[in-house]
Amino acid sequence: MIASAITPAPAIAAREAAVPAPAVACGYNVGMSNGTDAAAGAAAASDKPLDFIRAIVAEDLQAGKHGGRVHTRFPPEPNGYLHIGHAKSICLNFGVALDFGGRCNLRFDDTNPAKEDVEYVDAIRDDVRWLGFDWEGREFYASDYFEQLYLWAEELIQKGLAYVDNLTADEVREHRGTLTEPGRESPYRDRPAAENLDLFRRMRAGEFADGAYTLRAKIDMASPNINMRDPALYRIRRASHHRTGDAWCIYPMYDFAHALSDAIEGITHSICTLEFEDHRPLYDWCVANCSVPHVPRQIEFARLNVGYTVMSKRRLLALVQEGVVSGWDDPRMPTICGLRRRGYTPESIREFASRVGVAKRENLVDYALLEDAVRDDLNRRAPRAMAVLRPLKVIVENYPEGRAEQIELPRHPDRPEDGVRAIPFSRELYIERDDFMEDPPKTYFRLAPGREVRLRGTYFLTCRRAVKNEAGEVVELRCTCDPATRGGSAPDGRKPKATIHWVSASHAAPAEVRLYDRLFTSLVPGGEADGGDWRASLNPASLDTAAAMVEPSLAGAKPGDRFQFERLGYFCADPDSRPGRPVFNRTVTLKDTWARVAGK
Repeated sequence: MIASAITPAPAIAAREAAVPAPAVACGYNVGMSNGTDAAAGAAAASDKPLDFIRAIVAEDLQAGKHGGRVHTRFPPEPNGYLHIGHAKSICLNFGVALDFGGRCNLRFDDTNPAKEDVEYVDAIRDDVRWLGFDWEGREFYASDYFEQLYLWAEELIQKGLAYVDNLTADEVREHRGTLTEPGRESPYRDRPAAENLDLFRRMRAGEFADGAYTLRAKIDMASPNINMRDPALYRIRRASHHRTGDAWCIYPMYDFAHALSDAIEGITHSICTLEFEDHRPLYDWCVANCSVPHVPRQIEFARLNVGYTVMSKRRLLALVQEGVVSGWDDPRMPTICGLRRRGYTPESIREFASRVGVAKRENLVDYALLEDAVRDDLNRRAPRAMAVLRPLKVIVENYPEGRAEQIELPRHPDRPEDGVRAIPFSRELYIERDDFMEDPPKTYFRLAPGREVRLRGTYFLTCRRAVKNEAGEVVELRCTCDPATRGGSAPDGRKPKATIHWVSASHAAPAEVRLYDRLFTSLVPGGEADGGDWRASLNPASLDTAAAMVEPSLAGAKPGDRFQFERLGYFCADPDSRPGRPVFNRTVTLKDTWARVAGK
């Protein structure tokens, strides 16, 4: 029986029941203002000109296409965790819908059960929500449509547009041809429709082994587009599906399922990355030759490529499985959960996506652009604190033993409404080991024997001598402070050339600080500089751990709390933190240290 009409998938029908009736019975609803008003509203909402995708959407609305609707979708495959490239796609798909008063579905492309897992489904949901987007209950799966997709496959068979093929995968590749040579037709291409239909139904019934048969579209083996040379539509794969269990042993291929799922859901603009441009003729062929209730439009944009990282799920999975990183949420990973754990904010990632923009051609984005986005965001929101990562003890010899006074510093220099924090000052302090040099060069202005510096927020400090151990290493400094400079200035107007941070040794809390850097040293891992081996440029210094001492207020930091450690960078409390023993991840340094290394 040819599927000449469809009814909404049960999941769609149930979730849309409370919404006004759709224009046609295909699982979408109008629920939107006049297209002209929406296009004008989108343009007025921003001073920037529309990117090429939004320009296409605006033109379609002006022309009255799709009944004045805008309906997009974000369609991840649940075979791994989302990365920063997916974040750009999320921002684009949901952003276009928001800009034009439309809707965006979350649809899982779950057509490959051998690689998919409910763990990934849950993680994807969490990532989309964390980024600040809401699919308003429109959560769908390609598996919602398995029965309808199967019926459309039968329709193609009965129309003489699909056939069951016996060729093995290797034989199919041999018959496909090359970019300069046409392919050869399968000897099974002209089977009668009735025989094809019988074989296809027996494929579904589980009569054949995996790989014994495939269902292929009958298009054109001489097409200059290899994707149109009788592509596979269905394959036999015995693998338990995370939603349908063992109900199916044949599964639709991505190009077939994706196009028709868009049609079922009433998607108006199917926004894909550029590698799908050559697949668009097949997308359109599937929609044109099946009895679909709606015709979506595919539009391609350049995928996000970021320097000094990899964004192939296969490579990211290899990093996890090989123990190079601690997991998908390792703060060195470009995954959304990894960036979140590192301390990135959803606002910073959305801003990064906005700065990158929407391009028609592939390009490589500087990793520094991502870091700049989070610096700008955290500079506005992160409270300040003092932490000493590599402590060197200082004894202030002229400060009374047993005395401690409270020094007040602002929580944020630009937000007086946030108040102040009280930091204890005592005779014994810790400063950064790098803030002392016994024999400094002329360009070094921090602490040295006989030299005076300002302690952040309080006294001027002068080093009198350094105490060394038997190995000749400096283990302690003996210093004096000027009591007249408690407020950070001297009555005589003298001004030290450097201000350094500190913590009170007897009041500070111990903390583990994880200093994360880029995971790769090559701009393009696996590129020409690496000889094609993407593992060759793994950065051995991508993680350093410091046993730090932090101001007392940080002892109670909760996972996800973000701070600027003064003079050091932005840091985020890690889920490994325990009461009184916090763990902090460095999100980003205060300045782009890689630009200096690269000579920029």
